[in-house]
Amino acid sequence: MNGLSTVLIVVGLFLVGGIISFVKQQMPKSLIVLLSVSAAMCLVAGVLRLEVWN
Repeated sequence: MNGLSTVLIVVGLFLVGGIISFVKQQMPKSLIVLLSVSAAMCLVAGVLRLEVWN
């Protein structure tokens, strides 16, 4: 696991925590969707950069 993949996965998990918090606070749905898309992109990019796929 290299540094960039670790950072991407940690940022993605941080954004997932933000999604949970924003849902509990009943924030606008567009903001939740934007956070969801960005969290998914970070997590997918982090997982795809792992060396296990080679």
